[in-house]
Amino acid sequence: MGGAGGRPGFYVGLGLALASSAFIGGSFILKKKGLLRLCRRGRARAGQGGHAYLQEWLWWAGLLCMGVGEAANFAAYAFAPATLVTPLGALSVLVSAVLSSTFLNEQLNVHGKIGCILSILGSTVMVIHAPQEEEVCSLESMAEKLKDPGFILFAVCVLVSSLLLIFVAGPRYGQSNVLVYVLVCSAIGSLSVSCVKGLGIALKELFSRKPVLKEPLGWVLLVCLVICISIQINYLNKALDIFNTSVVTPVYYVLFTTAVMMCSAILFKEWQHMVLDNIIGTISGFLTIVSGIFLLHAFRDTPFTPNLLPLFLQQGRADLRASWRSADRHQSCQHQPLLPSEDKGSQSAEEEEKEEGESV
Repeated sequence: MGGAGGRPGFYVGLGLALASSAFIGGSFILKKKGLLRLCRRGRARAGQGGHAYLQEWLWWAGLLCMGVGEAANFAAYAFAPATLVTPLGALSVLVSAVLSSTFLNEQLNVHGKIGCILSILGSTVMVIHAPQEEEVCSLESMAEKLKDPGFILFAVCVLVSSLLLIFVAGPRYGQSNVLVYVLVCSAIGSLSVSCVKGLGIALKELFSRKPVLKEPLGWVLLVCLVICISIQINYLNKALDIFNTSVVTPVYYVLFTTAVMMCSAILFKEWQHMVLDNIIGTISGFLTIVSGIFLLHAFRDTPFTPNLLPLFLQQGRADLRASWRSADRHQSCQHQPLLPSEDKGSQSAEEEEKEEGESV
């Protein structure tokens, strides 16, 4: 992790990112509990157009938790690298899955448990090998980085590709290919994270009594953030309306996190001063989280039965059962002759006594 030990702000950002995942994951459970309570009372459900959930305190508690989590996530970008904060957002899925199995009696199968373990391991590896970005402590330095030719080229490529996906690929393949709308969300999302990073720095300066409100860059970043989030919500809802959630969620997470890591590497030069083992560790941790999220979502409705095992393992189980049965039979065969042999011995003794009596 390089020089993270001398940067308390790094650990502040890490703590905020973890707290954000905990609050956001818990918010889904509170909202779900509130909706289930309304359903048991016979009130109109939200899916049927009802708004009775506005009178349920559990739903409001869930909304408050989500607001706190999003605020913590927003603040985390001001302290820690985006390459670290964004992947840690996957822990909210893990928190939600674990709490669902505990408080909502939703079964977490073997695939889900393995996915949770992989997500924790991958997050730990990413924290250990997290990149250390260049110091961006003011809007002036942020403005200098936004003028970098590499970032300008990246932003132009993102905008052009997004327009092509929206107006060319969308009408043709949007209804049949999940990647079309998810790619739009991911590409635009990488720019929105950069805006969040800049606004977080602006808020830090505002709390330091600096005249941030007079700086035009802060307002430009705010307008860009609103536009980017609006586009993300629109096309993410389209993808969720057409395709299964268990497909959209892991694909969106992978593409969005990859786009954010690329944007951060170009804008903040996060990878420039990293040694090889930290680069490998960061990529390995990210891929481990991806594997965990995939297992957690893709197989959450798949019951784990012995028939799902590979053939060689099924054959091994059959051979093991057969060996157990043969061992049981062998033991029974070993014990069965003991009684007849004793009977035979007693019968031969009685016959010898009879013969001796007759001879006498």
